[in-house]
Amino acid sequence: MTTDTLNPSHTSLHKDAHGHDHHHEPLEPGIFEDQHIHPDPTNFWLKWVFSFDHKVIAKQFLFFGLFWGVIGAFMSVLIRWTQAYPGVPFPVLGKILYPYTDGVVPADAYTALFTMHGTIMIFFAITPILIGTLGNLLIPLQIGARDMIFPWLNMLSFWLSALGGVVMFISLFVPFGPSAAGWTMYPTLSHAQWLPGSGTNLWLISIFFMGFSSITGAVNYITTVIRLRAPGMGFFDMPLTVWGLWLTAILNALFLPVLAAGLILLFLDRTFGTNFFMAAAISQSGTQGDPILYQHLFWIFGHPEVYILILPGWGLVSDLLSFFSRKPAFGAKLTALSMTCITLLSMIVYGHHMFTTGLSPLLTTGFATLTLLISIPSGIFFLNWLATIWKGNLQLNTPMWFSLGVVFTFSLGGLTGLHLAAASSNALLHNTYFVVGHFHLTMAVAALLSSYAGVYFWFPKMFGKMMDETLGKLHFWFTFIPVVLIFCGMFVLGYSGMHRRIYNPYEYSYLKPLLPLSKVLMVLVFTVFFGQLFFFINLFKSLKNGKTAGPNPWNVGTLEWTVPSPPPHHNFDVIPTVYNGPHVYGHPDVKDKDWLGQSEYREGISAPVKG
Repeated sequence: MTTDTLNPSHTSLHKDAHGHDHHHEPLEPGIFEDQHIHPDPTNFWLKWVFSFDHKVIAKQFLFFGLFWGVIGAFMSVLIRWTQAYPGVPFPVLGKILYPYTDGVVPADAYTALFTMHGTIMIFFAITPILIGTLGNLLIPLQIGARDMIFPWLNMLSFWLSALGGVVMFISLFVPFGPSAAGWTMYPTLSHAQWLPGSGTNLWLISIFFMGFSSITGAVNYITTVIRLRAPGMGFFDMPLTVWGLWLTAILNALFLPVLAAGLILLFLDRTFGTNFFMAAAISQSGTQGDPILYQHLFWIFGHPEVYILILPGWGLVSDLLSFFSRKPAFGAKLTALSMTCITLLSMIVYGHHMFTTGLSPLLTTGFATLTLLISIPSGIFFLNWLATIWKGNLQLNTPMWFSLGVVFTFSLGGLTGLHLAAASSNALLHNTYFVVGHFHLTMAVAALLSSYAGVYFWFPKMFGKMMDETLGKLHFWFTFIPVVLIFCGMFVLGYSGMHRRIYNPYEYSYLKPLLPLSKVLMVLVFTVFFGQLFFFINLFKSLKNGKTAGPNPWNVGTLEWTVPSPPPHHNFDVIPTVYNGPHVYGHPDVKDKDWLGQSEYREGISAPVKG
């Protein structure tokens, strides 16, 4: 069954939904694909398990990410307890988790905890929610498409993630425990001689599956945005959310294969005795390898990974600030170009992670300069955020509060990044808690808060129900205030010389005065962890008894709000035609409301459709 398929040969006179005639050039062949209305799934398995529908796949990624997020967050609680009360049993659950030490987190388990916490939060929580959920839900709806261009590949992407999750879950329970080499998995620590057992091998296999999932998703995202944009939608007519997701997909497609290569070589070193990353002096066979080579392979991916996680957040926050300030996004085109510039620069700045490995002075200077340069486009869109908010008619609902939280935490984290970009100060702060505070505020907290902003905002579109505003605001304040204090406290720890990854730092006399601060941080981490109960209560309460959402409960103009909530299987009965940008608010010639939809034509305001 097909209706309103887009044929590149359609030309000349077009009558829009408001009855206006418009002449435009023939659509360029290959820009738009024929889009068919596919039949609804006929049984439970095709509808909810092996679904091709991008909206169902988005829900699968959401609950997958939430499951792992709880596990990863609980690990952070164990980490901070160990730092605040070394040698003291963890209350209630300690004797269940660590019966052989009477509930005390042992040193080897502590090393595994920070390894798995970083791994889970990056690959299994933030990535599935921010990229998997919001990317799958929004890209087709916001560009006016009926689904992803490769629905089968979309389904494969989720199930590869699910397979990676199963492998990682198994690794938590194998003899010798899960991997304990840090989430970066540096050789030679990660080699079998120093880290025996199958936990690390399973870690490598799991991350390979997760990377394969992200690559398949990236191919789908990139191609869908290029091929399936609605008539009239140029690249700068796309919401900035789509810009962020699209740029993230490009980075994933380019650099995840590099990580995969490093993981395969490390797996071969561990299981077959090769020596890609083993120096000749300690290699049993005497062949020459290089552990620093792995660091190059890892960080060529690892630094773009920072932007892979945060670019979607930047995009959606740019949109939400405009939506809830009831103003056009200030410098929207410049924001898109700034994010593009950051995407390009992120490919060539990874060396600042390796200043202490003995890079040549020329490389050190080059990487430091390039890293500092990336602050220029970052500053541009940050100032655009402030200009968007300035003198706006602010609607301080839950998505807006989380968006404002991103603005604050990103500014704080970004400014502290300047200290790490300069090689001289980096040498002193490298591998201290200062680095932990910086990357959590810049990447982890900003990505987490933007994920929550996106879930609260698009929950009505995904499930057809509104979330509770009171619970949402309690969730924000019980999350935002503690996390800012936690990672600002870590700046103090790092500046005082406390290195991360030390099981009991207070064995060193110069660090003993920092113990009271660690105890305060532990209380704050407990507060954040239990503060997430507000979200889960809100989530399940709203799913069951939430107020029914209309097609456009927020009164915004992007295309996803022109269809019912939740949308039908095929999204659009008629493929929309785009006449306006995504941020038309407060236009003096629009008298009946303070916004204008992208597919609404208003004489003298809307642009004619271009071929």
